[in-house]
Amino acid sequence: MTRDTLDRTLKILAVLTVFTLPLWVTNPSYLQILILLFWYAYLTTSWNLVGGWAGVLPLGHSAYIGIGAYTSTILAVNYGISPWFGMIAGGVIAAIVGVIIGVPTLKLRGAYFALSTMAFGEGLRVFVENTDRLGSCVLNGPRGICIPLSNSFWNFQFMDKAPYYYIILIMLAIALFITWHMSRIRIGYYLNAGGEEPEAAQALGVNVAKYKVIAMAISCFMTALAGTFYAQLALYFYPKAILGLDLSFEIAFIALIGGRGTLAGPVLGALILRPVSEFSRIYLSSVLPGLHLVIYGLILILVMIFQPRGIQEPLTRFYKWFLDKVTVSRG
Repeated sequence: MTRDTLDRTLKILAVLTVFTLPLWVTNPSYLQILILLFWYAYLTTSWNLVGGWAGVLPLGHSAYIGIGAYTSTILAVNYGISPWFGMIAGGVIAAIVGVIIGVPTLKLRGAYFALSTMAFGEGLRVFVENTDRLGSCVLNGPRGICIPLSNSFWNFQFMDKAPYYYIILIMLAIALFITWHMSRIRIGYYLNAGGEEPEAAQALGVNVAKYKVIAMAISCFMTALAGTFYAQLALYFYPKAILGLDLSFEIAFIALIGGRGTLAGPVLGALILRPVSEFSRIYLSSVLPGLHLVIYGLILILVMIFQPRGIQEPLTRFYKWFLDKVTVSRG
């Protein structure tokens, strides 16, 4: 067996394993953890389009998750519109908001851009928490929104966890494909150039600001879809949970630890960090709330010291070493 054949075989086995997991993992609690794991991987992949490839550090992406969740839920509860259509509407609104926010802020450098996105995200959370009704739309302020139970595909609700698992898995696959495709066309090259050496890219005629805004719009659209998914999965959400800075920080931590600006980094970061977060919340949240963020911070410090490009780089080297080792031993 050649190295390339072994590589393809292992990747096919990995894909088959992921797609058949609900067949042998039937415990709803474990399936819920897997669903949230892929949800975070999807979120971080969406964030990575602007936070990785464009070379900036947005820390307010929870705002777009909230826009997606509130838009689809209000359309469903108030007007009877299916969340499948509300999901797209939320994505479009989030993309428009992302462009409006991105046009002035993406010109900022370093911490100034991060602080501006944090201010927007926190400002939106405070606004929603202090608003019970916006026109005919009921927001319920800090109490949040409870979605009426209605088990049907049209209403994006299922009694079993397996459909949610496959939906988020397909969403993650699409997000990874979009990232992979963008990295191989002109916009990907321009984003990389503008993120690493903006002055040099501009000197060569690249409109850095334009392509960063495009990446921001795509990232916000995809992020809002995750908001709708979470709303239909939990059937209840409130501003602090879905618009809070904790969620924005967690997404950024996963990307930075996994490897921002890479295809596999967000997925690897979520695979490693999310189980730590879930189990710390399950067993220690009553004693030490927020411990998972402390753990993230410690891991981030260690990664930035020893692996500044993220854990994706050493894991990739190990995988290539493994392929070479197995191929040579069999040869």
